[in-house]
Amino acid sequence: MLELGAGPGAATEALRLRAGRVTSLEYDHGFAARLGARVSGTNASVIQGDATTLPFSGNTFSSAIAILMLHHLRSNELQDRAFAEIARVLRPGGVFLAFEIPDAWLHRVGHIRSTFVPVDPATASARLTVAGFSHATIDLSRGGFRIRALR
Repeated sequence: MLELGAGPGAATEALRLRAGRVTSLEYDHGFAARLGARVSGTNASVIQGDATTLPFSGNTFSSAIAILMLHHLRSNELQDRAFAEIARVLRPGGVFLAFEIPDAWLHRVGHIRSTFVPVDPATASARLTVAGFSHATIDLSRGGFRIRALR
């Protein structure tokens, strides 16, 4: 499993207990170093890198997950590059799962000192299809939305 935007590792431990192997990618060097030290010697590894230029060969992973990460990419174009990169590194039949928050004033205020480019759930399925995914579904709920797409 590829975890994108691991941050300080809030989900990494739970993923590690459920997947045979987890590779966590984190853009921030400090977060990546601390998380890497914490999971050292386990079935998880951490790489500092950018989701728009993944440092992996094609068809490497059976699944990828991005929890509250996509809105931190600085533009819709970078999000689309990340979608294409995720599709590239997934094996045929691989699944991409994501959870995102909608565009709302409270979320904008909460991100006043960080990047907030919300993913529009109305266009996400089409964007994922262009990136190489099939069967993209968007499940809306009150606090956010889930994305599921197959490679």
